[in-house]
Amino acid sequence: MARRRRRREEGSRQRRVSRGGRAAAAAAAAQLCSPRVSHPRAQVGRAASAAGMRPPACWWLLAPPALLALLTCSLAFGLASEDTKKEVKQSQDLEESGISRKNDIDLKGIVFVIQSQSNSFHAKRAEQLKKSILKQAADLTQELPSVLLLHQLAKQEGAWTILPLLPHFSVTYSRNSSWIFFCEEETRIQIPKLLETLRRYDPSKEWFLGKALHDEEATIIHHYAFSENPTVFKYPDFAAGWALSIPLVNKLTKRLKSESLKSDFTIDLKHEGKPVKKKDIFVAVKTCKKFHGDRIPIVKQTWESQASLIEYYSDYTENSIPTVDLGIPNTDRGHCGKTFAILERFLNRSQDKTAWLVIVDDDTLISISRLQHLLSCYDSGEPVFLGERYGYGLGTGGYSYITGGGGMVFSREAIRRLLASKCRCYSNDAPDDMVLGMCFSGLGIPVTHSPLFHQARPVDYPKDYLSHQVPISFHKHWNIDPVKVYFTWLAPSDEDKARQETQKGFREEL
Repeated sequence: MARRRRRREEGSRQRRVSRGGRAAAAAAAAQLCSPRVSHPRAQVGRAASAAGMRPPACWWLLAPPALLALLTCSLAFGLASEDTKKEVKQSQDLEESGISRKNDIDLKGIVFVIQSQSNSFHAKRAEQLKKSILKQAADLTQELPSVLLLHQLAKQEGAWTILPLLPHFSVTYSRNSSWIFFCEEETRIQIPKLLETLRRYDPSKEWFLGKALHDEEATIIHHYAFSENPTVFKYPDFAAGWALSIPLVNKLTKRLKSESLKSDFTIDLKHEGKPVKKKDIFVAVKTCKKFHGDRIPIVKQTWESQASLIEYYSDYTENSIPTVDLGIPNTDRGHCGKTFAILERFLNRSQDKTAWLVIVDDDTLISISRLQHLLSCYDSGEPVFLGERYGYGLGTGGYSYITGGGGMVFSREAIRRLLASKCRCYSNDAPDDMVLGMCFSGLGIPVTHSPLFHQARPVDYPKDYLSHQVPISFHKHWNIDPVKVYFTWLAPSDEDKARQETQKGFREEL
């Protein structure tokens, strides 16, 4: 009962995301599974973890539900059968006994795909990783592998979900390659260990290898998939690196051609340089009269003092807070009218040339000091729209957007271009984050994803997933002590400073 009550409390946001079903990803999986698959195993191969594949210290990625649906149903999401497990064990026994293996591959058989973004900061980091991979290959005196940057492969929306690229991988690399290895811009790879790991698996079979994570309880970030027992739904920590065998790529490509996915929604930094000054960040808090008494005191007790420039935008003026009434009535669902009024107010302050605007909800918990470090990576003169990236209808001409609960960050240039375009809300209660996604997509301005913003609470994420992050935000107060969450996860500390120092250099991962 408590779990059902919690789900009902999610209100309009959850209803909008699930679109008629909280288990959207699970429904997609059920649709795609063939009748002969009775008990699909969702175990991710442990080889990556055994080889030391660890994510760097601030990273994440949430697995696109559509991709996981395909992998789960095809029995490719890990060790598919007891026979296969025995085969891997036999291969490892042969290795230990010094007998040569049939699975010997060289770097030419691996295609590296760096999941890069087009923003100049991210593109630069991806190029650095590409050079590192090629240098290690040259040091091993092996023929150089193919190293691809995701943002250069395709310009269409949704390439970051990998699904649109599977046919390209299948056609281009099936003949001469054995594996597609995916990694983040900040993943650090030890090529010899990667080769050692992949050689344990027969590349003629279907494999999906990665470090396994699972939810402790059903959560909105995975559309409440496997709600009865979420621990059976294993998915990879994408930041640690993950690999698809070519036979699996081919199989998934065939499924995509013959069957469509019904799930519309897709849920998918290092800190370096001199932190952005607090006076260069304006924080806008969206609230309404009914939350003045319970949510605003939490903001004031936790992170408000970190913000140099902050205003509370409401449907009611209350001087004790104080709040600003924008003249937009409060709505129970989306808050598009209020958000665009905030954007116009920010841009029209001719005397104020603040570089960055952050829009948060009144139940968002955020670390301004960490945000200062994060924004040092970006050029405020570029159109930057930053936060946790979701996607809507990406397989059918949809768009990516920044989910509002974790916080939406805009450069002044992004706001200038947006408002100059005349793209506006179709109603005051339209979902603001999705409308913004449509608008920026129409302008050709890609959203920039950071895993450090979180749409949900810490309890909604696996512990291993958060263990290698220095998070910037969390969202929602349901059934938690938000003050305790803030001081546990987000409050400035000496440890933050130490982490920032260690993040100045590259860390050898994988």
